[in-house]
Amino acid sequence: MNTLELKSTIHKLVDTIESEQFLQTVHDFLKSRQTDNGVWSSLTAEQKEEVLLAFEESENEDNLIDSRLLFKRNK
Repeated sequence: MNTLELKSTIHKLVDTIESEQFLQTVHDFLKSRQTDNGVWSSLTAEQKEEVLLAFEESENEDNLIDSRLLFKRNK
């Protein structure tokens, strides 16, 4: 997808969101990325790919771990 197609797709997705809380979260996320590239820009291309892959994999609930289990395991 090119930049114009990505923007259009994002606009369409945002238009379907009904939850004000979720919209606020999306807004805050996008706003923080717009003004603070410190961490992202410090990553190597390989690290960026790993982050993007992890994000993509997190879209599938089967790949997620219950936070209580995670915290219990890391005590």
